[in-house]
Amino acid sequence: MARLARSRVPSASRRLSDYLPVRVLHVIPAVAARYGGPSTAVVGMCRALSALGHEVLLASTDADGRQGRIDLATGTPDLSGVQVAFFPRQASESFKWSAPMARWLHEHVADFDVVHIHAIFSHACLAAGRACRHAGVPYIVRPLGTLDPWSLSRHAWRKQVLLTVGGRGVLEHASLIHYTTAEEGRLAQQTLPWLPEGVVVPLGVDEQIWRAGAAASPQRGGYVLALSRLDVKKGVDVLIRAFQRAAADPALASWKLVIAGDGEAGLVASLRALAADGPAANRIEFSGWVAGEARARLLAGAEVFALASHQENFGIAVAEALACGTPAVVSRAVNLAADIEQEHAGWVCERDETAFAQALVNAARDTGGRRQRGENARALAQRFRWPAVASQLVQIYGDVIAKQERLLAGTGQLPIATPTERTH
Repeated sequence: MARLARSRVPSASRRLSDYLPVRVLHVIPAVAARYGGPSTAVVGMCRALSALGHEVLLASTDADGRQGRIDLATGTPDLSGVQVAFFPRQASESFKWSAPMARWLHEHVADFDVVHIHAIFSHACLAAGRACRHAGVPYIVRPLGTLDPWSLSRHAWRKQVLLTVGGRGVLEHASLIHYTTAEEGRLAQQTLPWLPEGVVVPLGVDEQIWRAGAAASPQRGGYVLALSRLDVKKGVDVLIRAFQRAAADPALASWKLVIAGDGEAGLVASLRALAADGPAANRIEFSGWVAGEARARLLAGAEVFALASHQENFGIAVAEALACGTPAVVSRAVNLAADIEQEHAGWVCERDETAFAQALVNAARDTGGRRQRGENARALAQRFRWPAVASQLVQIYGDVIAKQERLLAGTGQLPIATPTERTH
């Protein structure tokens, strides 16, 4: 990392161009594909920032499930075109403890202009926040929807402990909180009013998905697609019951439900059993985890994309479906729901099987409307192009760096602003 080292000289009157290229460290507990959207998004984000000429490093553990390890050695220099530093997960799948990562962060965060932390209730995130405060490096936290009331209610005692022993400090002293939708920010600040200032920047969709959407045939594949990490929060059980109920309608007579994803063995087994117990059992398929071109083709071929989440701060798979011109049927708990409803890019309904069944029937019966909503979906998704997202982030990084340096220049030391000093 010696090549990244550069003196940090405070200045009260620097412009954004003075910070270019920005040296930014991204920290996330894990990047294995099984962890879903957050892992996909951070790699795309780093790649887009690098493409703009910035110096980017992604630091993560090698975690890949309860027993697994990502198939890359510690210190591997590249992951899908992104410079990375991997460290061993030493304990706890949920907390992903890594003492080597904490030591490295303590020693190296000063090599960077700004640090972007993804998640909060993990060892890597707490260690990164502490290291940044010790070194006087400004940092931004993207909480991944974990500050939503529903999310905080799950394993509430554990999250309260983590907030008490360090999580609240990481959040309070962040330069900004990065939300991916306005609704995510509203819910988080409503629940935790002491949070510092927030900024809304969406996530991006890889160009491979956009190309698949452009090449998609007008004749879709006759299936509803559910593509996500298989987790209780995703509401796949609701969707299965809804499809079983809706499948009797003549408009869906030839449609299938394709469930693409993977998760804990017990949950997957229960979902398979639920799918097998109903009149449409032979029309529900589990395809397992899909990636790359297979994922793009599956998204581009679906009649509709469906997500019945209890909580979804963004939903990268939803954005990918929209980019493919595939209209979405989503619950109101998906934070992109308001945009989908406003732009007529799909159907938004309550998170119950009756409402979802009716939405699927409505979508299947209205062939022309489905195609129009697909066109609207692709237009809506234009805001999720990675180059535009990366440009927004660079501007925010420049603002954060400038603010920190003004504070340093004015006091001669590192002042930590309290929540009451920040403007919401």
